Amino acid sequence: MTAPRGLVVVVDDDASVRRGLERLLRSAGYAVETFASARAFLDRGDYERADCLVLDVRMPGQTGLDLQRVLVDAGYDLPILFVTGHGDLPMAEQALKEGAVDFIAKPFDDDVFLEAVRQATLRDHPPPRADADHV
Repeated sequence: MTAPRGLVVVVDDDASVRRGLERLLRSAGYAVETFASARAFLDRGDYERADCLVLDVRMPGQTGLDLQRVLVDAGYDLPILFVTGHGDLPMAEQALKEGAVDFIAKPFDDDVFLEAVRQATLRDHPPPRADADHV
């Protein structure tokens, strides 16, 4: 077994998607944490531990885009990869404008997804700004 490449956090309201992504990421050597909602992730705190966030765009309550905005507004510069079965061009543009590293439509090729995660985890992300709001 290879050493973990980094911590990937998956936030998706679909349990089968969470399980599938967790298995795929672990098989590629990543440590993985999963959350069923943006609120559950935010309640955990300690966001900067994540080397990459994989967010579903559409979730009940706060969407993945809402979560991205909360983190950006609070001064966190985390690599975010969006996955969605319901995305469109304006959504993708908004996500990328806010700093997402990629926006991938479901269903996706595992190799394409893993390469996007690899690129995201290689990106340096500084600690939150000292003047940042707390989430």
